[in-house]
Amino acid sequence: MTVVYDLDGTVVRLTVDWDIVRRDVAAMLDGQDVTVDPEADLWGLFRRAREAGLLADAERIISAHERAGARESERLACADLLARDAPTAVCSLNSTGACHIALGSHRLREHVPVVVGRDAGPWEKPEPEPLLAAIDGLGADPAETTFVGDGERDERTAERAGVEFVYVSEWVRRA
Repeated sequence: MTVVYDLDGTVVRLTVDWDIVRRDVAAMLDGQDVTVDPEADLWGLFRRAREAGLLADAERIISAHERAGARESERLACADLLARDAPTAVCSLNSTGACHIALGSHRLREHVPVVVGRDAGPWEKPEPEPLLAAIDGLGADPAETTFVGDGERDERTAERAGVEFVYVSEWVRRA
């Protein structure tokens, strides 16, 4: 069996104040005279930046916060299961760089040969492509893969990819 993990909230908890990230992205868009909905969440702003041709700028801001937060991240109980569950991969809405930093900070990189972050392709969760790319990177079969995550976006991603999904709290209890 192959296991693909979400990162933030599943394996580690990034030390990121997402409200500050949202504010920084909104300020960048505002500075470029891009109208934004004041109620938009960070991912709504991310999509708006893409529409306005400012995705690279938004990505730079978000990734900088994530990388800093990855260095200070908290290792969660599920991290101990990565060595048990082989082969494993990470499929995250976080940047690939932040994923590598967090895994390295907690000495987990050797257990995760494949990492697919938000910036690995022109898609992000809950689209199925990042999860399928992680599975493909392991040379595995989606029908024999479990995706472990902490939220509805992860669950929808697995459903769209035709992959079994288990919430991290249940996965840790099973161990």
